[in-house]
Amino acid sequence: MNGSAPRTQHFVSYSCALFVSIALVACNKSDNTNNGTPSGAAASSAAASQTACAADNGGITLPTGFCATVFADTIGHARHIVVASNGDVYVNTWSGDYFSTPAPRGGFIVALRDSNKDGVADVVRRIGPDSLHGSGGGTGIGLYNGFLYAEQFGPGSAKIVRYPVSGDNLVDTAAKSEVVVTGLPTTGDHPMHPFVISQAGDLYVDLGSATNSCQPQNRVAGVPGRKPCVELETRGGIWRYDANKTNQRFSPAERYATGIRNAEGLAFDGRGQLYSTQHGRDQLYENWRKFYTAEQGQNLPAEELLKIEKGGDYGWPYCYFDGTQQKLVLAPEYGGDGKTIGECSSKTGPVAFFGAHWAPNGATFYNGNAFPDHYRGGIFIAFHGSWNRAPGPQQGYEVVFVPFTDGKPVGPSRFEVFASGFPGRQLGPDTNDKAAHRPDGVTVGPDGALYITDDKGGRVWKVVYRGAK
Repeated sequence: MNGSAPRTQHFVSYSCALFVSIALVACNKSDNTNNGTPSGAAASSAAASQTACAADNGGITLPTGFCATVFADTIGHARHIVVASNGDVYVNTWSGDYFSTPAPRGGFIVALRDSNKDGVADVVRRIGPDSLHGSGGGTGIGLYNGFLYAEQFGPGSAKIVRYPVSGDNLVDTAAKSEVVVTGLPTTGDHPMHPFVISQAGDLYVDLGSATNSCQPQNRVAGVPGRKPCVELETRGGIWRYDANKTNQRFSPAERYATGIRNAEGLAFDGRGQLYSTQHGRDQLYENWRKFYTAEQGQNLPAEELLKIEKGGDYGWPYCYFDGTQQKLVLAPEYGGDGKTIGECSSKTGPVAFFGAHWAPNGATFYNGNAFPDHYRGGIFIAFHGSWNRAPGPQQGYEVVFVPFTDGKPVGPSRFEVFASGFPGRQLGPDTNDKAAHRPDGVTVGPDGALYITDDKGGRVWKVVYRGAK
């Protein structure tokens, strides 16, 4: 969709943001080469010129010089995505409690190939067990050392499995999987298990919290939180396993970092440093009206980008990050009043923060060469969009870019809106229910293109750069 410029934003209070507009004209084009490494901006632009992007970029608005194809559509609730060195794309789809639509026919992992290089997948293959064989799909997906890894829901728990990838061939529909990690808990508020695999084979898995704030009665007004929060033994953090081993079983012993309510977007920077997003808590106003106004409930707490260190404690459930005060403050379930810091002074805060309730579901660093130099080394984050900002309009529903320099964000509250327009309508209190599309996963292909998934309409976009005109 042509029209809106990339917007640099700085959060200066919980109720307002400063928008610095940069002129934008979106363009239309895409590229899907099968080179094993990025070929550079010139080669990418040359390849892109061989095909035409969707006339409206598939319904989204992009910065000047960028355009998109609808690489795939209506494939199910498309969650996270990965691209092989030959350009083959794999998407994990999900059919959990969050969705009321029927499960797709065939497996939940979708393999996509653009064999004629027109920016649209012409080979679509479903892999793994279907719902009739006990699978519920999943979120996490990755490629490592000749295997395709994927989260797979089953009765009572989830597991991470892997399928062999043979050369440049797509994984076969009938391929047999091996279990890498089993017994992952699926109860409560955040049953999904996104993951990322390091070059050394360390498998980092998100175990999102089962509750909003570790109350014995979840999300009930005025109920104090459990202390200590025993939920942290098995949830609310990141666990580390070995991607080279099979038949590992989930246990508290493998916890790598804690105090993260839901680390759904996991990514490594170019130096191998692990980062994750943090879904902030809900219902400050609804459950603690003596401390918070309705406006504060809509705009607190901030969503976060965390730099993950072994043994790190990022505060949940005892603390949340206040973007107005730009600090961690004590949660009301643990004696907080919106101002008190208390034990939060010893917790680790974010390196960057964003609007409240935006739901950062996917993240990827840009280390390709096909986009302008401004993007190299920064991180793209897909915001799924809020559900609980009513009676005000919902927010999020976009992909943003955070510039990095010297291994850190250029500013804790600075980011740029890169892709918007996913809901297909003006944002209102009911956008959560009526949005046409909701961005979920992001990744970078070997040709430097950015892929974006949508778990509402089942769409996958491929975004390329063609240069300003």
